[in-house]
Amino acid sequence: MTALTARWHRSINEIPTQQWRDLLGEGATPFYQWEWLSALEGSGSTVPDQGWQPFHLALWRDNKPVAIAPLYLKGHSYGEFVFDQAFVRLATNLGFRYYPKLLGMSPASPVLGYRFHILLGEDEAQLTAILLQTIDRFCKKNGILSCNFLYVDPSWRPLAEAAGCAAWLNQQSLWSRGEDQTFDDYLQGFNSNQRRNIKRERKAVANAGITITSLTGDQLDRDLLQTMYGFYEQHCAQWGQWGSKYLNQGFFEALADEYRRKIVLFAAHRGDPRHPVAMSLCVHDATNLWGRYWGTNEQIECLHFEVCYYSPIQWALERGIRNFDPGAGGSHKRRRGFMVRPHVSLHRWYEPQMDALIRAWLPKANDLMLEEIDAINAELPFKVEPPTLDF
Repeated sequence: MTALTARWHRSINEIPTQQWRDLLGEGATPFYQWEWLSALEGSGSTVPDQGWQPFHLALWRDNKPVAIAPLYLKGHSYGEFVFDQAFVRLATNLGFRYYPKLLGMSPASPVLGYRFHILLGEDEAQLTAILLQTIDRFCKKNGILSCNFLYVDPSWRPLAEAAGCAAWLNQQSLWSRGEDQTFDDYLQGFNSNQRRNIKRERKAVANAGITITSLTGDQLDRDLLQTMYGFYEQHCAQWGQWGSKYLNQGFFEALADEYRRKIVLFAAHRGDPRHPVAMSLCVHDATNLWGRYWGTNEQIECLHFEVCYYSPIQWALERGIRNFDPGAGGSHKRRRGFMVRPHVSLHRWYEPQMDALIRAWLPKANDLMLEEIDAINAELPFKVEPPTLDF
């Protein structure tokens, strides 16, 4: 068998689209598909000037990639939503340089699913180990303190841990339909007080003369995605330097060209849905929905809850979608049908002192996070099956 060759790629465009698709196979989340990552790079949203240097690692055999690790060299920690300030402080106290770091995730997309993508029929454990060994050599040679994989696919986690990665537990919100078939079924899962509250919130939007229309597929074009970008930009601007504006207009326009069948916009309007007063953008596949961005031109009571939670849940129920991840942050999500679930990030540190200190701390930190998740879910105002906590 021909030997493997490891290559570092400073752009996803160095790997042909179809070869990337072959590596991902069926079932990969939209956020790791070639078109999404290419739109981020091509629009200038994830480029070195923004602190994201694409640095994908591939194993090649006979001019064909058989494994890929989507990676970025990061000069900061923005756009990750796994907050590593404690690690930054520890590195500073120990006299180590924390940045740049090597990062595996879909940029600015805190969604579960990171893994090494390996061609069907190859030895996944062996190639995972080879990729990690290649990463280790690169980081040690170049004085990089850490490599971090965020929002890890649970099915890939055992392979990475077997190869020496350390697991750090965090939390994220999720709605799952269970046996619900309609929005009324969803409402029946709540206690009576919260059920009345949700009905009141939806009525407040209707009383303001607002209609919500979902737009997807061939209904989308550049003009609509430019409108969505305007809402996104305006919403980020409200928060000043904390606005987390990671994407530019070119990225939204690229979605209209390449990705519109995986995008659904929820337009809040009084007349033409193409001229909304507010809008949210979600991404979907056959079984999952992900809430990503929103914005509004008017301050209307409860409109955020309607556009970002209730209408997407209703849309998901009507289309047989099983799960809805509404995005990072926001304890208000918990009163509207979203339980808390654990998610894992995996880490490697290349200074022995730093590595030993963090690995000694992680078991206690992870136990405390599990206790917090249990406590939060015990107080939810709706019936929920506890998440599997296999840690």
